[in-house]
Amino acid sequence: MKRILIADDHTAVRSGLRAVLEQRPGWEVVAEVADGKRAFEVAFEKRPDVVILDFSLPSMTGVEAARLIKMSLPETEVLIFTVHESGVLAQEAFRAGARAYLVKSDENKLLLTAVEALMAHRSFDSGRFSAQLRRSKLDGAGEEHRKLSPREQLVVTLVAEGRSNKEISSLLNLSVKTTEAHRATAMQKLKISSVAGLVRYAVRTNMIEP
Repeated sequence: MKRILIADDHTAVRSGLRAVLEQRPGWEVVAEVADGKRAFEVAFEKRPDVVILDFSLPSMTGVEAARLIKMSLPETEVLIFTVHESGVLAQEAFRAGARAYLVKSDENKLLLTAVEALMAHRSFDSGRFSAQLRRSKLDGAGEEHRKLSPREQLVVTLVAEGRSNKEISSLLNLSVKTTEAHRATAMQKLKISSVAGLVRYAVRTNMIEP
């Protein structure tokens, strides 16, 4: 029996995913959770074959949860399932260890195909973000990039993409004040004093495309 964990803060989404996934013989949803921290905790407890994570989860983003899950459970595969149609966010998800990134508006058939690929420990490279997946396999940021915490890397990437502090706060489930603090700390660590400088840095380290 193949085991799946679903993490989404909307009950209706979790129920819908369970209904679709459990139509497939031999697949079982072993748990549903509503925040990123619980996703990691329950994954560590249940050892699922695949974890499906929303991007914008409370307490910890799907990307942050994916990173922790892959560090602790390298055999567990991760799929990010989100409303955010963003190549930048897909790139961050793949860097964190996810092997599929799907937008919630995609058909259920695509979801089943992606989960099937992950069950076989293959990346799902047939979706609209296949280019980001290929780039993530070739990425190699230097030591300078590693000065930043995972949360700071996300903030810098989103700032460089042109998103406002308010938009970033909504995506990461943070207060605007906290987002501003992460942005300021990242700029201080990188010795960068302007948004233009952040964009140049993000392009140079392959965080975003030029």
